[in-house]
Amino acid sequence: MFSREYELVHALNDVSFTINDGEMVGYIGPNGAGKSTTIKIMCGILTPDSGVCNINGRIPWRERIAHVREIGVVFGQRSQLWWDVPIIDSFELIRDIYKIDQRTYKSNLEELTMLLDLGELLKTPARSLSLGQRMRCEIAASLLHSPKILFLDEPTIGLDAVSKIAVRRFVKKLNAERGTTVILTTHDMQDIEALTERILLIGKGRILFDGSLNELKKRSSRRKTIVVEYNGAAPKISEGMALKEVRDGRLIITLDPEVLSVSDAIAHLAEEADLTDVSVSGITAEEMVAELYKEYQI
Repeated sequence: MFSREYELVHALNDVSFTINDGEMVGYIGPNGAGKSTTIKIMCGILTPDSGVCNINGRIPWRERIAHVREIGVVFGQRSQLWWDVPIIDSFELIRDIYKIDQRTYKSNLEELTMLLDLGELLKTPARSLSLGQRMRCEIAASLLHSPKILFLDEPTIGLDAVSKIAVRRFVKKLNAERGTTVILTTHDMQDIEALTERILLIGKGRILFDGSLNELKKRSSRRKTIVVEYNGAAPKISEGMALKEVRDGRLIITLDPEVLSVSDAIAHLAEEADLTDVSVSGITAEEMVAELYKEYQI
């Protein structure tokens, strides 16, 4: 009377890309698109049903021990630190696991402690740290063995603004000074804008876009956003403008530059009302990615 119906869903399907030494690449897509699966294959955690993955001349899942010596991985929602012991004890255990010589370990520890402002955190158990403090320690732990490649999977999830800025600054410095290759997966487009030049967009297990932020901007809408603050009566908008938000003494307007130029729009608004402040911005990275999701129906 009853029968089950099954649907085969490929986590990844014909995914192909190349990343050069020293590149910082943003790997983005909606939940369930295949981002973490890709990272796990590149780390050697998962073995794909078919296809080839070659990183620094090695196949990750076949030469896993040699491979993991050259990579660092930070999963924003998983910890590699032991919960009940001081951070320095976790670091020393990681040193022994990776067989890091004492001189390299000491040098890296001192540099990471200074750059990530770890200080007293090293004496504190992981369970006693805030999320931002723990993430800084997680990043340090993944870099103690001087990896050539750093995989960051949602590294700033749940962090406050100050901690996010500190993490971004450190990753940029690491890439500039050591030439570390960085693959970043995140839903925070501010991370992408701050750190990467190249974007890989994945959806439904396929690579849908591979290019720079500038290319993405050229493909996206050219509309502008004008924020106007004024005294007295609100200005009337003209053709080419659309009201996005209205508050007392403040309007947010979207503008189509092909219908009305920015300068003409501001001149029109200035004639209509007593303006106290005007700001103009282009489409945000979040809006660009949202347009791509809509275009590819993901």
